[in-house]
Amino acid sequence: MSIEEQQSPITSTQQGLVLGRQKNGVLMFNGIPYAEPPVGDRRFKRPVSPASWDDIRDATRFGPAAPQLPSGGMTDSVPVNWNEDCLFLNVCTPAIDQKKRPVLVWIHGGAYRSGQGAVPWYNGTSFALNGDIVVVSINYRLGALGFTDLSRFGDDYATSGINGICDQIKALEWVRDNISGFGGDPSKVTIAGESAGGFSVATLLGCEQAQGLFRRAIPQSGATHHTLTDEVGKVVADLLMDELGVESIDELKSASVLDILEAQARADSRYNQMNIGDGVQAFYPVEENEVLPIPLRESIRAGVGASVPVLTGTNKDENTLFVMEKMSSERLRKQAKTYGSESLIEAYREMLPDATETELAIELGTDFTFKIPAIRLAEDRVARGADTWVYQFDWESRNAHLKATHALEIPFAFNMLMATGVDAFIGKGELPQAVADEMHGVWTSFIQGDEPSWPKYDLEKRTVQHFDNNSSVVENGELPRLNAWEGIR
Repeated sequence: MSIEEQQSPITSTQQGLVLGRQKNGVLMFNGIPYAEPPVGDRRFKRPVSPASWDDIRDATRFGPAAPQLPSGGMTDSVPVNWNEDCLFLNVCTPAIDQKKRPVLVWIHGGAYRSGQGAVPWYNGTSFALNGDIVVVSINYRLGALGFTDLSRFGDDYATSGINGICDQIKALEWVRDNISGFGGDPSKVTIAGESAGGFSVATLLGCEQAQGLFRRAIPQSGATHHTLTDEVGKVVADLLMDELGVESIDELKSASVLDILEAQARADSRYNQMNIGDGVQAFYPVEENEVLPIPLRESIRAGVGASVPVLTGTNKDENTLFVMEKMSSERLRKQAKTYGSESLIEAYREMLPDATETELAIELGTDFTFKIPAIRLAEDRVARGADTWVYQFDWESRNAHLKATHALEIPFAFNMLMATGVDAFIGKGELPQAVADEMHGVWTSFIQGDEPSWPKYDLEKRTVQHFDNNSSVVENGELPRLNAWEGIR
């Protein structure tokens, strides 16, 4: 490829030619549609392949994110450019040639409410340059537009409660059909994601319709406990329609996006007061449909995805990102009861005798939402003979409250410690580049097809790799916590 061609690279997809750009030694193609816009009559329906185009499509800018409201949280408090026409993906590649490179498909997090593939932390340049890997990041429908079960309105809406996952499957089909034009190998795809992206990876792992679209999986801070039953999904739909003041699918399809988002927020509040869903939030993937006919954990236990090697894990102090105020004893008891049993408090007091109520709340929330589901995913897979490696990210932020908080591992895995916003998480001081080098190296080699250096997880030693300034391998370190949660959820 000539210098001129590198500066203005053009490649082909099944729908037509796309023009990218060269940046920092890699080629980037952004804002490529992988499905028809989910607007108008296509709102709440399963995605279909996009129409073709005749001219060369400009793929030098990111497409808009899925519709979302700022949450006020540390990671998504700034409004983003969104549009209901949001089903775009981005490709970062070392070169356009006949070399068949491994591919990473990254699924963003954000509680199925916010986020986008264009976040700087997800920049694939380091994977491309250090590992000769093609990196794809995607958008998918969020919140009420991606996860409201409207199957009562007929077969056209049979997947409406899980359309965000259907979008991800459609994106993976696009990768299968097109990534060779970007120097990638469709038979060497690894899917990875964090938080809701990790939940998504675990869901795809247990979804029959997604099998064959990827060969490896990395669910970070996300596992199989975060789906809603069909019954609860219908309650969520009722709440949304009530808040919108509509009764028919036509009224829903004609409502403005902003009205839907605001009704979603009100429905969320009512749902949380009802204390249903076993601690899973509203507008999460709904089970008992053609995409996920049985509960996700049952699917994993039945062996779906067992042939796919998995690298999974969590951060030591996930919930410091969400618990920002002092927790009273009464609120701690309410939290434990929501999680399944007030007995959890005494079990954790025995493990952590010097912990305050706030610290116990952080520990319980971390384990309920992230750590215990991740360990159970590993153990369910190991029971089927599936190759699984488990890690824990222990490096603590210099911002004392955060410690090894939720999402902190992402710029380490991507080797993007200089990306916008990372400094607010890691705090002042020398960059922990050695930790990033180690973690990025493990992710890179796994995507390339190698095994991690530490032993596979098994039910005897339960080996976990702990990433820190001085990393270590620990056996049976979480056994007391597993015992505390026995029989709960």
